[in-house]
Amino acid sequence: MCDICVMNSVKDRMLSRRGFFSAAAATGVAAFATGATVPAALAAGHGSVEDMTHTLHPNFPTFFGDQQFSIEQLFNYAEHSFNLNQFTVNEHTGTHVDAPLHFSPDGMSVDEIPVSDLFAPLCVIDIAARAATDADTRVTPDDIRAWIAANGDIPAGACVAMHSGWAGKVDTDGYRNFDGEVQHYPGFHVEATQMLIEETGARSIATDTLSLDHGMSPDFAAHYAWLPTGRFGIENLAGLDKVPAAGATLVIGAPKHAGGTGGPARIFALI
Repeated sequence: MCDICVMNSVKDRMLSRRGFFSAAAATGVAAFATGATVPAALAAGHGSVEDMTHTLHPNFPTFFGDQQFSIEQLFNYAEHSFNLNQFTVNEHTGTHVDAPLHFSPDGMSVDEIPVSDLFAPLCVIDIAARAATDADTRVTPDDIRAWIAANGDIPAGACVAMHSGWAGKVDTDGYRNFDGEVQHYPGFHVEATQMLIEETGARSIATDTLSLDHGMSPDFAAHYAWLPTGRFGIENLAGLDKVPAAGATLVIGAPKHAGGTGGPARIFALI
């Protein structure tokens, strides 16, 4: 076959493939917009996606109270024909992962968390009504037992998340809730973390507050009980009021920097 024939043949094939994928993409977008079909990525029994991640910005509240995220624009489109920012961030800022290394001398760093643990059946323990009148309340073994009684056993590999309603306070002083001496917000009781370790196959726990422990904790007991076992945590989770108690799948876009003790993550739930 002559060279020009080969070139024309390849060109036609490429155009044909391009047309196929463009048409498929357009069809998928239209179907999703109209609700006619479920996107292919959700075909495995899920019908919607919920973002569980707070937007990170310089004034996002932090455990220590100091700014932990800053961003600087190094290039802008008007002058350079492209945009590029540089940011500096503390690993434990915004919606983020706590790796085992965060509270152990030699635990897994964030890049070592098995990818299989980053896809987790989501179990939401709702203590929002209690937290509305008691900022220092914690998830207890009784709360876990009540969830199991209502929803069945906690699945292997699950993420057990505390929904305290705190996410709605994120842009207010009430999120950190500092009284001048200690912070006040809900977390996990150490006995609850021990129960999850000993009696379930859960691989992660999550809170919609600044810490796995309640704000006034003097000893980070939940952190020290949970993380050194090779399990990980998630803090500042959003959207727990928009997902069911059971049945959703949490997808955790954990960072992958060598030796990291954690890091900001993009997290969403397939419902």
